[in-house]
Amino acid sequence: MAGIYIHIPFCKKACHYCNFHFSTSLQLKPAFVDAIVKEIVLRKEYLADEKINTIYFGGGTPSLLSADELNRIFVALYENFSVNDNIEITLETNPDDINAENLQVWKNAGINRLSIGIQSFFEEDLQWMNRAHNATQAKQSILLAQEAGIHNITIDLIYGTPTLTNEKWQQNVQTAIDLNIPHLSCYALTVEPKTALEKMIAQKKLQDVNQDLQSQQFLDLMKWLSNAGFEHYEISNFAKKGFRSQHNSSYWRGEKYLGVGPSAHSFDGVSRQWNIANNPLYIKKIAEGDNFFEGETLTPTQQLNEYIMTALRTSEGIDVTMLKNHFGEKSANDITAGIQKFVDSGKAVFHDNFIRLTHEGKLFADGIAADLFVV
Repeated sequence: MAGIYIHIPFCKKACHYCNFHFSTSLQLKPAFVDAIVKEIVLRKEYLADEKINTIYFGGGTPSLLSADELNRIFVALYENFSVNDNIEITLETNPDDINAENLQVWKNAGINRLSIGIQSFFEEDLQWMNRAHNATQAKQSILLAQEAGIHNITIDLIYGTPTLTNEKWQQNVQTAIDLNIPHLSCYALTVEPKTALEKMIAQKKLQDVNQDLQSQQFLDLMKWLSNAGFEHYEISNFAKKGFRSQHNSSYWRGEKYLGVGPSAHSFDGVSRQWNIANNPLYIKKIAEGDNFFEGETLTPTQQLNEYIMTALRTSEGIDVTMLKNHFGEKSANDITAGIQKFVDSGKAVFHDNFIRLTHEGKLFADGIAADLFVV
């Protein structure tokens, strides 16, 4: 099984914290869709022996695509790839793009899962982030999607912002629970390089992130969602039974995927490719038949370290038996020896040949993974 990711690099406005590849000008959108369709044809051999189990429209804001643009992309996908009948097709959307007409367009196109960028249900937080929607639209968008018969919904929430008190954070999470959202992706605010947020914090125009507040809000989040029946199946992701993101889970399992569009990444099991992150240049190179991506073949050590990083973030954890079979007994022994200090400090458990992080350990997931890396 494999997945296809389609990157749509357009947004109505720039969120202060975002470092993804996007443009707020829609002038190139028609030419961009032409390029996307052509890239799909050019890349049809990349997953030639695979059934496509998931398609994910990310961005940017894919909900800015018109019905005709969406349909053109889907026609190209179905003509050039072998697609499963029960495929999961996710569309990322902002609340302000959700209305009865768009919902019907998306359903007609075969989209059966929505990822809604809520971020917060409070006006003050949304204004601080420079989001395009307001608090009323945040709730209304979910209700509209449910009324249209789309119940496989995930929402994004951000915690750790200076405007978000612990009380407001609990209300955000409880609102999602009360609205019967079956999947939540919750992210700690990070100050990324070259973003408006970084610049404004450096200029003392905005308050910096409080790491202690973020840690407490993450610990509270895990407790609240566990009590509400959610499975914490990846560091940032929580799902009711049967509602895990199939597409993102395939990334964490190291399965093959094709990334289409500027800045999109692809992985065939042993090598990685990444498309040029420049909209006009991407369109030009596709049109002229020039090379539009770079790549690298992963060494066994790189493959091992990637497995450590991704597996440690999941509820399944690191499979030591798999380590021995795929990377050798020495690597497995080194990693089990390396995790012992984190077991002793209560940040990890090693049981039945699996290494998993505890609630406290999840606060330090990236650091623990880096400590286990083979160099």
